Amino acid sequence: MSAVENYHQAPIPLPIIGSLHLLGNLPHRDLHKLSQKYGPIMSIHLGSIQSVIISSPEAAKLFLGTHDAIFASRPNTEAAKYLSYGSKGMTLTEYGPYWRSVRKFCTLELLNVMKVHSFAGMRRDEIRLMVEEMKVASMERKVVDLDEAVGALVEGMTCRMIFGQKNNDKSIFKGVLDETMEIAGAFNLADYVPILAPFDLQGLTKRFKSLKKDIDEMLETLINEHEENSLIASQRPDEMDFIDILMSLKQRYSNTHDELSYTIDRSSMKAILLEMVAGARDTVKTSIEWILAALIKHPRVMNELQKELKTVIGDKKKVEETDLTKLTYLHMVVKETFRLYPVSPLLIPHESMEDIIINGYNIPKKSRVIINYWAFGRDPKVWSENWDEFLPERFLDKDIDFRGADCELIQFGIGRRGCPGMNLGLLTVGLVIANMVHCFEWKLPNGMSPSDLDMNEKFGLTIPRIMPLLAIPIYRT
Repeated sequence: MSAVENYHQAPIPLPIIGSLHLLGNLPHRDLHKLSQKYGPIMSIHLGSIQSVIISSPEAAKLFLGTHDAIFASRPNTEAAKYLSYGSKGMTLTEYGPYWRSVRKFCTLELLNVMKVHSFAGMRRDEIRLMVEEMKVASMERKVVDLDEAVGALVEGMTCRMIFGQKNNDKSIFKGVLDETMEIAGAFNLADYVPILAPFDLQGLTKRFKSLKKDIDEMLETLINEHEENSLIASQRPDEMDFIDILMSLKQRYSNTHDELSYTIDRSSMKAILLEMVAGARDTVKTSIEWILAALIKHPRVMNELQKELKTVIGDKKKVEETDLTKLTYLHMVVKETFRLYPVSPLLIPHESMEDIIINGYNIPKKSRVIINYWAFGRDPKVWSENWDEFLPERFLDKDIDFRGADCELIQFGIGRRGCPGMNLGLLTVGLVIANMVHCFEWKLPNGMSPSDLDMNEKFGLTIPRIMPLLAIPIYRT
C-alpha cells in the first residue's frame, strides 16, 4: 500500500491527472480546504506523483524535524533543469555530497556574520537614497507605488552585494526574475505527468528556455567583467562581492572547500548566483510589501510601532542596524505578517530518500512532500479562534522563532534544508520597515479607507499581493 491509500484519508484520484483537477489558481488555499477534510497528513496523487501534503506544525515537526534526514532531498523538476543549470545550485539540488559542499560554501563564505556586516554601509546608503526620494514625493503629495519603490531598493542592495554594482541596462532582473519566480512556483504538468512533457501544454518549457537564455547572457556578462577587472589576489575579504568569492574558490584551492573547488564550473557559479539573487531580492521584496500593506491596513498596529520607534530611536532621523534588537514590537509585527501572509505558501517540495512509516502511514521512497505553510497560520489549535485577526501582540506570551522546534513559523524552512540566508533576510526586512515607518506616515490615495485595502494574493514560488500598494508618504522626522 502506498502512502495513506485509505480513501477516507485521501481524495480519490482520476486516471493520468490524479487530483490535479482539484487545484486552481491558488493551490495553497485548495490544499488547505482538502486538509480540513482529510487531515494534516494527506496523501494525494498529483498526476503520477505520489505526494504527501503537510498542513499543520505538528505534522511538519515529524517530517522536517524527527525524520529530517529521510526528507532532505529535492525532486527533479523542470525548474531545476533550466533555472538551476541541471540542479547545480543549492535550493533545488538533490541531497548528496555536491549539495553539502555548496551549502557549506554559501553558509561559511557568502552568508557568514562578518560578510553580512561588511555590507552594512551599502544598506545604509541605499536606504538613505530611498528616504530622500520619498521626501520629494512627500513634498509634492505624490502617490507612490510602494511595490516599485521597495523593489528598486532591494534590487539595488542585492546587485551591489552579489555583483558589486547596481542594476544597469545590461541587467534584466526586474522583469525576468518576477517571471522566473512566478513560473518556478507553478504546478507544472511536466513535473507531475511526465508523458505530457513533450507537448508543453502550459507553455512553461518554452518560457523556461527563454528565461534561461536571458539570465545566462546577463550572468556571463557580469562574470566576464569580473574576470577582466577584478584584482582578487589583492582584495580584502570584506571588499569582495559574491562573484569575487566564487572566482577565488577556483583560483585558490583550500582545505575548507576542496571538493567544491575541484567540481565547481561556470554553470555551478551561475546557478549559485541566480539562487542568491532570487533569495535575497524576491523574498525580501515581497516580505516588505506584505508588512507595509498590513501596517497600513491596521492603523492601530502602525501607531504602536511608531510609538516604539519614537521611544527607542528618539530624535535620530534614521534607524540603524544596531537599533533593531531593541525593537520588540517590530519583530512581533514581522512574525504576525509571516504567519498570516506567508511569502512562500508552499515550501519548496521535499522528497523521501527511502521507505518510511510515520504514524502508521506507509510513505514509499521518492514520495513528494509538500509543506502547506499557508495552512499553519490558520490552525485554531495553534493560534486560537482569532487566528484571522492581525494581532502582533499574540507573540507577547509565545516563545516562537523562525527555527523553533514546534514549527509554528517556518517561513525559512528548518532542518538541513533551512535557508542559510535567514539572518540576512530578517535584517534587511527589519531595517527597511523600521525606516519607512519611522520617517513617514502612509496615507492611502483618493480617500480610500485602510479597511478597503485588498489583501488577496497571486500565486508563484512567492506570493505577492494581487494589487499594487499605492500610498502617499508624509514626512515625519
